Amino acid sequence: MHDERLGNLLGATALAVSDLMLAQVRSTGRVSASGAAAMVVLAHEPGLGATELGRRVGLSQPATARMVDTLVAAGLVRRGPGQGRTVPVSLTPAGEEAVREIRAARAAELAPVLAGLDRGERRALAGLLEKVLASLYGRVGNAELLCRLCDRDCCTRRATCPVGQAERDRAT
Repeated sequence: MHDERLGNLLGATALAVSDLMLAQVRSTGRVSASGAAAMVVLAHEPGLGATELGRRVGLSQPATARMVDTLVAAGLVRRGPGQGRTVPVSLTPAGEEAVREIRAARAAELAPVLAGLDRGERRALAGLLEKVLASLYGRVGNAELLCRLCDRDCCTRRATCPVGQAERDRAT
């Protein structure tokens, strides 16, 4: 197979999967894709300041402030008492429920994509995706950004996260 064709197949697959997944996440979570990502990040690490939260979801400071304002207005996150200029942001109970819905919607949208693969093909694809993700970490350089919608427990329950491993490898 020509590398040009392989790249084209990968690009079309990535875009289609992303479109399907993000459409489902947005409709279920009732928030933007960046809002959903911010909530998933906060579920994993509550109390982040808005600046750090924005860095982890790939938004500028002004865009992060607007997103947090929108999430607060929707009753999904709350701002805590701050220390200096840093104001921690955390999920409300409604936000925690929305995160569960977002994760379920993401999983439900991805399951049919893999349905046509047998067990061996799934195992092979998992190995290939681990290599691709490790390589992507080398380009993106930010595990939090790369895994902003990941279900971390699912990824690390029986294996090592390839992005986390790439990050540890870079640090040594």
